[in-house]
Amino acid sequence: MKSKGRTGRRRKRKLMEVSAGLVNQSCDIRYIQLRKWLKNRGFLDSQLRMAHFPDTGRGLMTTRLLQPEDLIISLPESCLLTTETVLKSYLGDFIRKWCPPISPLLALCTFLITERYAGDQSPWKPYIDVLPSSYDCPVYWEPEIVTLLPEPIRQRAVQQRTILQEFYSSHLSFVRSLQPLYQENMENILSYDAVRWAWCTVNTRTVYMKHAKRDCFSSEPDVYALAPFLDLLNHSPGVQVDAAFNEEVRCYEIRTKVPYRKYDQVFICYGHHDNQRLLLEYGFVASNNPHRSVYVTRDVMLQFLSSTDKQLQKKWSLLKEHEFLDTYWKKVLLGSFVSESKEQSCMELVRKICQQLLEQTSQALQKVRCPASSNTLLSLIDHFHPSS
Repeated sequence: MKSKGRTGRRRKRKLMEVSAGLVNQSCDIRYIQLRKWLKNRGFLDSQLRMAHFPDTGRGLMTTRLLQPEDLIISLPESCLLTTETVLKSYLGDFIRKWCPPISPLLALCTFLITERYAGDQSPWKPYIDVLPSSYDCPVYWEPEIVTLLPEPIRQRAVQQRTILQEFYSSHLSFVRSLQPLYQENMENILSYDAVRWAWCTVNTRTVYMKHAKRDCFSSEPDVYALAPFLDLLNHSPGVQVDAAFNEEVRCYEIRTKVPYRKYDQVFICYGHHDNQRLLLEYGFVASNNPHRSVYVTRDVMLQFLSSTDKQLQKKWSLLKEHEFLDTYWKKVLLGSFVSESKEQSCMELVRKICQQLLEQTSQALQKVRCPASSNTLLSLIDHFHPSS
């Protein structure tokens, strides 16, 4: 049979995309502008395309077969947004003169906010335009939704909100020092909502890139790099990649350790994180996560242990002090050898605790009225289920 040529190949590709449930978004004007912007900065790429996937949302698909050790992406240093970028900008003199030195995180957050405020005048506009306008991290949730979370993650979520609030309030003096740059009040430009957006942008989208220590920054690690287009790669706990900045070619590179078929979504791994950490830091949970964990508070555990044991509190403290508590549970749950009676009693205790956690989660979900929040909390059930 004769080939149908380019038109036939396009039609076949379209049918494959529809059957896979993905929507090619390469024609979206925002991504066209982003690719033009990246090309002008030296980024040459022909194999990754923006698409919307039914299970993960927007991500990147490959237009060719990828084999292990193939280069997924190589993003030039000129495309990366780092503290070096900030110091070379209009903010540089303000940062160098400010005492005490500000953190690298604050420098990046401030730059993101002021560039977004600049709108069409910003040279980073094509990148700013494709960033989310808000995030799904708990710092964006309503307080009544946070209270419905299981106790361990609720404590972490509250702590996260406190950290963000302190981050904002402790840097108001530096924010005011930037007033000569703008006619509008700087506290309106760098408002709490703006800082929250920038803080989540940096925390959810940066790649690790170590930078030399500078006296104009505080002692906090300067390891952030925002990587336009590359940060569209979604997380999957099961994939393996090599990711690092290549000093020889001055590019941030990612190589795959697993194969991909043509038009597959390409993934990277953000780290061996359980669902609690993924939710807190990135605003999502991973289904079938091999690193998932069940966090159980001391109070919940004690409900199922014998109250007649007068040495219970002492035993608990001793086990916790020597980290035997975690180690023993891991041995049982990971299948290491213990006596049959110990294993049965431990697994029965696990079943009871998880059953209670499931019931508590179910009750919490019934109280949630917002559909979006319900979907987020429903996803948490997976790593509380006893059979997981």
